Amino acid sequence: MAIKYDKIIASEIISQFGGRPEMLVQVLHALVERYGYISDEAIRQVATELNISRAEVHGVVSFYHDFRTSPPAKHILKICQAEACQAMGSRQLTAHAESKLGVQMHGSTDNVTLEPVYCLGNCACSPAVIIDDKVYGRVDANKLDKLIDECGV
Repeated sequence: MAIKYDKIIASEIISQFGGRPEMLVQVLHALVERYGYISDEAIRQVATELNISRAEVHGVVSFYHDFRTSPPAKHILKICQAEACQAMGSRQLTAHAESKLGVQMHGSTDNVTLEPVYCLGNCACSPAVIIDDKVYGRVDANKLDKLIDECGV
């Protein structure tokens, strides 16, 4: 769950990486870990403190799937989109999740944010999903429904 952005704490996080522009991805990961997402305010602050353009920061944020620009829901459901999982039905599982939740990838309900992930290292148990940092394998539509229901959707 996202917490209120604090410029002082964000500055401390940025300084942990020496204020070095080449550490941008690591800075952004640390900010997501702390706040749950990268706000416009964070983009401006990171750009200023790393002495790079806002466009550079925004470009990195929009390129990597691990970064989001809006607060996530209480639970985060990620469905693997890598080749092994696709071969075992993750595309159909994704369509099922989108239908059940009523949102597309990167969308949120009040309780669940749906996101893609590109390999959970669980290829032998494809398709795989991760909910709130817990990995589940061999997930079919019925199993996914049960997992989503446990989130209180």
